[in-house]
Amino acid sequence: MKKGTLSLASVTLGIGFAALISVLQMQIASTASGVAVDPGVRRGVDAGAPLAGLTANEIRYFDVGKEDFEEVEEVDEGLGPRMNLDSCVGCHSQPASGGTSPAQNPQIAFAAKLGNRVPPFLSLNGPAREARFVRNSDGTPDGGVHALFAIPGCNLRQPDFAGALANRNVIFRIPTPTFGAGLIEMIPDSAILANKMANSSQKASLGIRGRANFFLAGRTQSGQTNNNGNDGTIARFGWKAQNKSLLMFAGEAYNVEMGISNDLFQTEREENCATGATNPNSITDPDAATSIDAINSIEKFSFFMRFLAPPTPSTTTPGGPTSIATGKKVFAMVGCSNCHTPSFTTGNSFVAALRNKPVNLYSDLLTHDMGVGLTDGVSQGGAGAREFRTAPLWGLGQRIFFLHDGRTTDLIATIRAHASSGSEATGSVMMYNAMSESLKQDLLNFLRSL
Repeated sequence: MKKGTLSLASVTLGIGFAALISVLQMQIASTASGVAVDPGVRRGVDAGAPLAGLTANEIRYFDVGKEDFEEVEEVDEGLGPRMNLDSCVGCHSQPASGGTSPAQNPQIAFAAKLGNRVPPFLSLNGPAREARFVRNSDGTPDGGVHALFAIPGCNLRQPDFAGALANRNVIFRIPTPTFGAGLIEMIPDSAILANKMANSSQKASLGIRGRANFFLAGRTQSGQTNNNGNDGTIARFGWKAQNKSLLMFAGEAYNVEMGISNDLFQTEREENCATGATNPNSITDPDAATSIDAINSIEKFSFFMRFLAPPTPSTTTPGGPTSIATGKKVFAMVGCSNCHTPSFTTGNSFVAALRNKPVNLYSDLLTHDMGVGLTDGVSQGGAGAREFRTAPLWGLGQRIFFLHDGRTTDLIATIRAHASSGSEATGSVMMYNAMSESLKQDLLNFLRSL
């Protein structure tokens, strides 16, 4: 057996005979129903509402944050001089404000508005994307976002994306959904670490390891090793779990994706081009008449995302309740739940609606080695080139584009992309491939019900 690969026999022994017998019994009981297919995006909108139990004032902050989240920014308000789009909701709108990339990419119309060329990796019916270069021209690691567009004036040129593509030096990211993000923010570090140690024998048999994104060179005041730019505790937002908090997530995105400086990032990314806006572009105003007027945009974004309710799963669609229930069992039996942990519970919070609440996110919030097939060559914080945070699956039923770069809209292709040399998910994908088409369909129905 080659290093980094698993035989089906070793995988099934690893999950235990009881689980294997259950899968075989389900296979025998299942009826042939043709080839399994992705049921596709579930209709309706089951996300975007505020959390239940918020106070009237918390609802007010949610509404103000949503309004700012959906606002289209202009150059005289601080947009640019380099950016990827002119609003948060433009990238985070599927199936509602706070979500992920919509079916039609708003970056195409935005490029025309600015008189910019459309980079070759964008299309009208493709996902909204950001681009990162893997290496600098001297071969040293880059990994930073290279903005797609620039405002007219200042003689700013778009990066050489064609050359970067030819040299395989550019990778892409699509927007991550923010539904239920306040609940994720309130999961205790101790719970994440305890879950990492749970089911250790099964995880070891499948080659599943995973680690929290907090270990890097350098020392914080706490004495814990850290190099993620935060405080040495577990970061959990972003494709590589590179951001600790929603405020950090918002501040970085406002500056990097829209070019708007703020309280967290007070200097312009392109200092030799004056946009005419006040610098920083969005900061706390101590002279404001009310507290809600005083706070800056990234705090408003944070309130909106923190108070967003998680998506509501369906118990009947697609495939009916029996198929969904069967698919949920298969999900656990083949080991998917070892990384996509079904549920956590929040700890203490100053917001009662976030205190000691269930978080049915289907993620362990750890970073895992996803192998050569999904590597992007970019390291962030403690996450290496092949490591990604386990993507939360709640709301998956209404997502259009999958994987970190949005390369596919097909759930089956997404599952199979998890298997490659070195990937911690290869064993589970092998078991998925060995299942009957009927059980595969049940699993797909369950995933699309989330």
